[in-house]
Amino acid sequence: MPATASSRQSASTALRFGRIAVMGTVAALILVAGVWGSWGTAQHVMLTKGREQGAMAVTACGEDTCTGPYTPTSAGSRARERVVIERSVAVRKGRTYTVAVKPGSSHVVRTGPAGLLYAWVPLAGALLLASVVVAGGLRLTRAAWLMAGVGVAFLTATFLAL
Repeated sequence: MPATASSRQSASTALRFGRIAVMGTVAALILVAGVWGSWGTAQHVMLTKGREQGAMAVTACGEDTCTGPYTPTSAGSRARERVVIERSVAVRKGRTYTVAVKPGSSHVVRTGPAGLLYAWVPLAGALLLASVVVAGGLRLTRAAWLMAGVGVAFLTATFLAL
């Protein structure tokens, strides 16, 4: 029995809806993963009230981390002979950085504008990746260009701030 025009149209509509649902879910998952990846560091940078804040002088760097003494600047913070910061392009031996101490540990994260931008880099990357899904899967080119533009601007600002 040959397919009628209405059955072909309903199948086409179902496939279009399925594509939109799947690609929308993929784009949303990419963005959620970007926020999740950023929040682990960003919470310590953004929510500094009540956290120990100070300065860290980087004296030694290994493969993954750098270490150095910590000098407090906030009330209730104590000096430490050795704190640990993740080694990245944003941390160099011989420099001093404003940092916040992660509660209950000797690990610190950079604060200030550079630290805030660096903390949200995973979200900027997720915006770039999701823009491809939005453009190709959802066929929303303007929204995709906007997402990609925000991601590129964010990464550029981070690069300039570091």
